Amino acid sequence: MKYGPGRRVTLNPISCSSAKRTFKFRRAFLVPEGYAGLLYHKGKFAKVLSTGRHIRWGRHFTLDAQDLRKAALLVAGQEVLTADNVGLKLSLLVTYQVTDPAKAAHETQNWQGDVYNFAQLALRSVVSGVAVEALLNQRIAIGAQLLARVQPEAAKIGINVLAVEVKDVMFPAELKRAFADVLKAKQEGQAALERARGESASLRNLANAARVLEGNPALMNLRLMQSLTAAQNAGNTLVLGVPGGFVPLKASKAAPTGEAKENSGAET
Repeated sequence: MKYGPGRRVTLNPISCSSAKRTFKFRRAFLVPEGYAGLLYHKGKFAKVLSTGRHIRWGRHFTLDAQDLRKAALLVAGQEVLTADNVGLKLSLLVTYQVTDPAKAAHETQNWQGDVYNFAQLALRSVVSGVAVEALLNQRIAIGAQLLARVQPEAAKIGINVLAVEVKDVMFPAELKRAFADVLKAKQEGQAALERARGESASLRNLANAARVLEGNPALMNLRLMQSLTAAQNAGNTLVLGVPGGFVPLKASKAAPTGEAKENSGAET
């Protein structure tokens, strides 16, 4: 159809209004990295949305983001009794990750509280069968036992427990003193044993030196000369007599005849 000059052309207002109404039903949802989006329509769970931007057409859509990153849960000091009826306080560190966000959100009211309770009950069950000394020496093995108990229960609510570690072990004051006394006694005994070993080694060395000197009397002279040299270098005055076992040094050459006579005369 051709329109001449001066004629007015009007657009259909129905098409514009319908486009605006259609645009009102468009919903854009953005799920950040490390999260999963739980999409609900009129309060009913619809779908799990992955990371990225998602478009939905319609009304009454809501989105709940669930963190999928690894996290740690601290189980504060719990009072437990060991196999030998000693009261201790232990704290745990539980490392976990949400693997099924829909189950974690819908199967339980507070899944973090459930994981906390799982770890607490497992701790009491495991420690009740272990003595105090074994508890101190087998902390890694106890952590493995705790993990074996907590992991299946947490999997039921969509949580994967990666590790359970014994963080702190707190003893009563009197038990601390008893362990300190035992450790002190062990250290003192070890020190006394080391001193005895050192003295025995020193005595063996002296005995070996005595046997060597007994077989070689000239070594005593050399030792004496070394002592005199050391005293002279230190600037000290050393007064000593010639020991009874001192071995006289032999002359390398025979003395002249005249000197020999004078010496013999002097000796008479």
